[in-house]
Amino acid sequence: MIKVLVCDDSAFMRKAISTMLGKDPEIEVVATARDGEEGLEMVRRHDPDVVTMDIEMPRMDGLTALRHIMMESPRPVLMVSSLTTEGAESTLKALELGAVDFIPKQLSKVSLDIIKIETDLINKVKTVAKRKMRHFAPRAAARPAAAAPRPAVVRPSGAQLRDVVAIGVSTGGPPAVQKILSALPEDFPAGIVIAQHMPPAFTGPFAKRLDGVCKIRVKEAETGDRLQAGWAFVAPGGQHLVLDQKVSRIDLVVTPEPRDALYKPSANVLVASTANAVGRRALGVILTGMGSDGMEGVKVLKEKGGRALAQSDATCVVYGMPKAIVDAGLADEIVDIDDMAGAILGNLYK
Repeated sequence: MIKVLVCDDSAFMRKAISTMLGKDPEIEVVATARDGEEGLEMVRRHDPDVVTMDIEMPRMDGLTALRHIMMESPRPVLMVSSLTTEGAESTLKALELGAVDFIPKQLSKVSLDIIKIETDLINKVKTVAKRKMRHFAPRAAARPAAAAPRPAVVRPSGAQLRDVVAIGVSTGGPPAVQKILSALPEDFPAGIVIAQHMPPAFTGPFAKRLDGVCKIRVKEAETGDRLQAGWAFVAPGGQHLVLDQKVSRIDLVVTPEPRDALYKPSANVLVASTANAVGRRALGVILTGMGSDGMEGVKVLKEKGGRALAQSDATCVVYGMPKAIVDAGLADEIVDIDDMAGAILGNLYK
């Protein structure tokens, strides 16, 4: 049985989330809390496997409560986020602090809205609860004070064979993407395109946040942007990003097609488009995430002569998307997230 704590200052939200989770026979809501302070008390008392945490609450907000949980008794925390720019910035901060994912706050009393969210909520709770607690070891034990800094990413010698990197990522992705991009040098010799499963209001703040901490430039993609070395483009939420190879340049196109794709943006669409545009010059990277989005795209990429990297099980929040390409025999290398930036740079020359 998966024990869940629901922490939210809204009585309606506590009731709605508890009711949805209570429909699954493998989940038990062991307690609810009205603010972060009460939430911490309930964590200590009930030792839940998963916590759903609102952000804006009286007495103690969700970010403060999250910091305490991650320091005292780390465990998977799902943030309950409003789908606004302000909500996006707070949620991205929460993911940086250790939250594993988020669920939308836009639950209403309209039953259809709740039903649409219910399956996703239950799947997320069950998935993150199953992850081994190595991801949530107390920080003092996981990061000894004497740990040496990692060496800088070094550019290999020899001829460069690839100049476009396509990254597909979902649950647990924002901190993973930030770790990779922030380790790349300013003169990184390839352009990067990213399909991170996110709502429309989140991808702009996500790209802006990355641009502020990385040596390379990062922006949310717009139709008309040109892919160039030293730049990363984040596909906008709710749409797809595809590449258009011209004679002497690569244009980026934001499109609603295919409208029936399960995810928007879709890693399958992005990676396949990259492969079709530049062929063997492409490197595909599939990071943490539920499901198998990206596998069909990587199949196309491999047929065109590209290479593919998968994030390792041990360093994924959810080993779903990388596992799909590993199980299909499509991954050229399986890489820990701490080593991924170096592996990406090295594979541009293989």
